[in-house]
Amino acid sequence: MTRRTVAAVAVALLGAAGLAAALTTTATADPPPTTTADSGMVAAMARDLRLTPEQARARIDREATAARTENTLKARLGPDFAGAWLNADATELVVGVTTASQIQAVEAAGARPAVVGRSLADLDALKVELDRNARNAPGSVPGWYVDTPTNTVVVLARDVVDAKAFVLASGLHEADVRIERSAERPRPLIDVIGGNAYYIGSGSRCSVGFAVNGGFVTAGHCGRTGASTTQPSGTFAGSSFPGNDYAWVRTAAGNTGRPLVNRYPGTVPVAGSTEAPVGASVCRSGSTTGWRCGTIQQKNASVTYPEGTITGLTRTNACAEPGDSGGSWLTGDQAQGVTSGGSGNCTSGGTIYFQPVNEILQVYGLQLVVSGGTPPTSTTSPTTTTTDPGQTTWQPGVAYATGSLVTYGGVGYRCLQGHTSQPGWDPPTVPALWQRV
Repeated sequence: MTRRTVAAVAVALLGAAGLAAALTTTATADPPPTTTADSGMVAAMARDLRLTPEQARARIDREATAARTENTLKARLGPDFAGAWLNADATELVVGVTTASQIQAVEAAGARPAVVGRSLADLDALKVELDRNARNAPGSVPGWYVDTPTNTVVVLARDVVDAKAFVLASGLHEADVRIERSAERPRPLIDVIGGNAYYIGSGSRCSVGFAVNGGFVTAGHCGRTGASTTQPSGTFAGSSFPGNDYAWVRTAAGNTGRPLVNRYPGTVPVAGSTEAPVGASVCRSGSTTGWRCGTIQQKNASVTYPEGTITGLTRTNACAEPGDSGGSWLTGDQAQGVTSGGSGNCTSGGTIYFQPVNEILQVYGLQLVVSGGTPPTSTTSPTTTTTDPGQTTWQPGVAYATGSLVTYGGVGYRCLQGHTSQPGWDPPTVPALWQRV
């Protein structure tokens, strides 16, 4: 891909006469809430965001409206779309555009337009260059991300000289990014459980992210494909880490998925997975530090752990500590992602990243279990040997016929020689048995 260097342009906020009342009402004069919010979530938001319960409920309403508006404008504006974000108290949604001709469309949708120099596609393209060179990122560069409110790509650095060298080695110019000093030292959070506990192999623990038909999603660093789990019993049917940090576990017969997340104490419902905009509140579940809330800071962030770089994460200021790994993140009743890792703690504060849940669902072809439906119950054991009927997700313990098609990590493969797969025999690892299609 030919890299285009686009000069940074200051963000210019324009008038917003048509801004919808649902987004412009101030935190001190919030309208009555129009949705039913879980009382425990409201209490946690009030505690961590320093709001009254009424302000927390009103914020949930505004954020739900903002998410719908962002999704609508993203499709309508096409290549002129430059991202969307909520202001500090989530009273207005700002939408970036690259041409003044789109101002009216943004205002008509009830948001405030901001004319910027780079589209979201431009920013993502710059970040791709950094991602491609991730294996050469120095240890003093803990991560990088797209920052839509400032219309730039930010490279975090404990050593600015190292960061500049990494940027240049990635094929970019210093003007393409903003280098920001950071003391972050991110690491996977795997020591104890987050959300409801499950156990991997001989006893390591992680947490259930969200129930899906046939199992649940979680963090990829919790287990490799083929690893067995207990409480609930199952097998990792897919796992990606590093590069990504997502996985899903196919549960054994008798396990029932529920559209709920543990709030410690009590539960909160899961009604869907509409992605919230930058600036929205978000709460997560973890057994080490309980139920904690913060806001979404940036999306499409890359972070470098000792094991390698993870891309496509969401960056937040909600705190977490080792043991909260793999847990659930929600905005209102909408699933957002599963805990990956981060820096800091819940005493001094920190920066925590989550893997967006919609990417996990898409990669593995999964369906989220949501409120209002009949909870699915697993009816077959993952260790039962069956004949692969066609293009399905690869898993160990299955007899694959020559010529059968499977997907692994979102990529299709054809079986070159009939065999019964074993843990560690995934298609990328055994090219003698699988051909990429």
